[in-house]
Amino acid sequence: MITLTHLYILAGLFFAAVAVFSAIDPSNPKRFRTAVFWGLLAISFLFGSLIGDLANGLLALGLAVLATWGLGQGKARTTSTDERRASAEKRGNLLFLPALIIPAIALLGTLAAQNTPIGAALMEQKNATLISLILGVVIALAVIMIWLKPPLISPLQEGRRLIDAVGWAAILPQMLASLGAVFLAAGVGDQVGKLFADYIPLDSRLAAVAAYCIGMALFTIFMGNAFAAFPVMTAAVGLPIIVMQFGGDPATVCAIGMLAGFCGTLMTPMAANFNVVPANLLELPDRKAALNGVIRAQIPTALPLLAVNIVLMLVLAFPK
Repeated sequence: MITLTHLYILAGLFFAAVAVFSAIDPSNPKRFRTAVFWGLLAISFLFGSLIGDLANGLLALGLAVLATWGLGQGKARTTSTDERRASAEKRGNLLFLPALIIPAIALLGTLAAQNTPIGAALMEQKNATLISLILGVVIALAVIMIWLKPPLISPLQEGRRLIDAVGWAAILPQMLASLGAVFLAAGVGDQVGKLFADYIPLDSRLAAVAAYCIGMALFTIFMGNAFAAFPVMTAAVGLPIIVMQFGGDPATVCAIGMLAGFCGTLMTPMAANFNVVPANLLELPDRKAALNGVIRAQIPTALPLLAVNIVLMLVLAFPK
């Protein structure tokens, strides 16, 4: 049976390969620092469950120090821009096929795990969607290798090229989700709930839903990620008030609450993995101005979407 542990091993091996390629790349002026960063992340995935809480905490601090110090960007041994353009012109829209395989396998695998004996025996049901997604990536990669016949090392080199362009922001979702769990364990959700109870009357569905959705967006703006905001706001307002007091459906409340948080993601420079990455991948010369431009362009979409999420929760979350 495929479990989450197998996915961690696969991710750890990838980051270990990135660390090795970075260390032997003389074109990267900070190659050893970059190699140590990705090597620590590989250790986290491969041995995190074995090394204990203290070692994991020190590892996370090491990642933060190295990210602050700055990572370098090498030149992966891969195809040139002209070669990629020629390949794209030759194959046209068929190049989108591998990208479409990934969500198709993710959907089929999830449904199979939930509804068929074979699927249930193949993968861990509680993580079926994530496992199916990674299976989709592996299958899509196999299709690419058979179809395009690139050198065997190409996927790792291309992966390193992209991860170098993104840099430390690639691990922000993981780190910020952990931050949300820390805040929840520290009782921040209870304190936020107390503040709402003391200063904001949540005596109607509209008030409670608006407070939850707007709070999700605001916490995401401050914390940089909806995954970090979710446990805090759900413990403060979502579960005790919307679900338990007003009888909202937990699945609907949590799903739309996350969407409300993503509206905050569109409006904050703290969400570096979403808003810094476009500037990095496009290699724009003034990345600070590009970041501000990305956020300004997204705000007119984020605010109406937040209002729509409030309406959707009011309409869909409560039994008739």
